[in-house]
Amino acid sequence: MNQLVRFGVSLDQRLLEEFDRHIRRRHYTNRSEALRDLIRDNLVGQEWDENKETVGTITFVYDHHVRDLAGKLTDIQHDYQGQILSGMHVHLDHDHCLEVLVVKGKGAEIKKVADALVSVKGVKHGKLTMTTTGKSLR
Repeated sequence: MNQLVRFGVSLDQRLLEEFDRHIRRRHYTNRSEALRDLIRDNLVGQEWDENKETVGTITFVYDHHVRDLAGKLTDIQHDYQGQILSGMHVHLDHDHCLEVLVVKGKGAEIKKVADALVSVKGVKHGKLTMTTTGKSLR
């Protein structure tokens, strides 16, 4: 196990109060856990910025009645089959579908996949959620 290190942090009173509200909203048990998560989140973002191997999800909602939309989305997914590991399709109501794709690859490649899917006419909303393989985090 890694050695824990204690250190002090000086913050503006208002900033600390906001941080404590954040901790309560997220149900952290203490400031240390919240601070660790913020640091990890920043490091994950750097992995994406540095174009290292990363993972994520692409989530998008679309109207399946839009002509040829399902086919276009499927074609794009086939074009990027090297980055798409898995997918889930959910019928939300009579008109709308939700797709969630699990992706893995270089950050720029995954962003390219997400942009290609979300920009198709008929996709109502889409979002790329980035995370890490965890290899570099402790």
